[in-house]
Amino acid sequence: MSIQTTPQGERTQIVIFGKRNAGKSSVLNALTGQQMAIVSDVAGTTTDPVGKAMEILPIGPCMITDTAGLDDEGELGKKRMEKSLAALHKADIALIIIDINTYSEEIFASGRGVSETEYKIIEKISEKNIPYILVLNQTDRMERTEAEKLRQLAAEKNGGASVVLVSAETNDGIEALKQEIIKKLPKEDKDLKLLGDLVNPGEIVVLVTPIDSAAPKGRLIMPQQQTIRDLLDHHAACVVTQVEELTGVLESLRGQVKLVVTDSQAFREVDMVVPKEIRLTSFSILFARKKGNLQTLIDGVRAVENLKDGDRVLIAEGCTHHRQCEDIGTVKIPNLLKKYTGKELSLEWSSGTGFPEKLSEYALVIHCGGCTLSEKEMKYRLEKAGHEAVPIVNYGIFLAYANGILERSIEVFPDISV
Repeated sequence: MSIQTTPQGERTQIVIFGKRNAGKSSVLNALTGQQMAIVSDVAGTTTDPVGKAMEILPIGPCMITDTAGLDDEGELGKKRMEKSLAALHKADIALIIIDINTYSEEIFASGRGVSETEYKIIEKISEKNIPYILVLNQTDRMERTEAEKLRQLAAEKNGGASVVLVSAETNDGIEALKQEIIKKLPKEDKDLKLLGDLVNPGEIVVLVTPIDSAAPKGRLIMPQQQTIRDLLDHHAACVVTQVEELTGVLESLRGQVKLVVTDSQAFREVDMVVPKEIRLTSFSILFARKKGNLQTLIDGVRAVENLKDGDRVLIAEGCTHHRQCEDIGTVKIPNLLKKYTGKELSLEWSSGTGFPEKLSEYALVIHCGGCTLSEKEMKYRLEKAGHEAVPIVNYGIFLAYANGILERSIEVFPDISV
């Protein structure tokens, strides 16, 4: 990730649904003003959900996900639709694209104002309390008065739902669609802090960022970048160092350091160096607070004590990346888990959007910090684990617990208990 780029998890998540050839990709291109998606008259051109990170003025940084047609056919089509529906877990708002020229009196007589296919996705969207907009596309092929009549009928039949007329071909109505998206977006706080509420302007925070074989060449990883930006946004000062230089840095800043934040992999070494009067936590724990429910993750770590030989443990990551020889998810955590429990466990892995639909077969889920996931998607995963009574913990909390320093690592959060 470029340090100038807004992280995916911090962008407004817009998900586009609709039948094949309704014009989903064309609407995406019109919204962005770019040819971001392939447009074709051939049904089913979009086969998998594809996310496009971009800036849409005046909305700001967005992630628009174009999905496969909801009327896809065959066994492969069924799998494509399942992936399309999974995109709802992260959606801030959904756009349902409908070819206005396919409307008929039969549809309106049904009392729904949409076809059965579109009605089903509206039901699923409504169950999740996600705002949505019906987008009647290809209005350039119809008289304006007739299109407006259909728009009013669609709104009436759907309980006053937002319905917008557009032509992706001529860009007519696209600006109105943008304004409707802004109006419908949830008014919740999209600027939850990592540690801006924990430090005052001018205070110094030391960030310990090991540069080892797993570190990306020439840049910092996303959690480190986001933490630095958060501190700068709140006019605090940050000093970035490695484990080997930490003692000298703390000595030179004696009495001035408010907090030390470390990569979770270095928890044990950093704990031995940082004086007890200086608070200590990790990037992963900070993201647990920002993206999900920190108390739930802390409660989940105690399940480690109950693991038995043969238990299945899922190690889940929100992103996909090239595995290095000392990778935290496939090497370091498995080794520490085996050493701490002394059990022969069955370990499984998931990454990116591939979070399992069924968790009940696992005795424990150990999740990454979720820096690439939106708050909504991370909370979905936590809620899913809770619904299936499967304990879940994240990397940083597990590493702090296994190294005997969990209590110290959460002292910075007075409302959280071990």
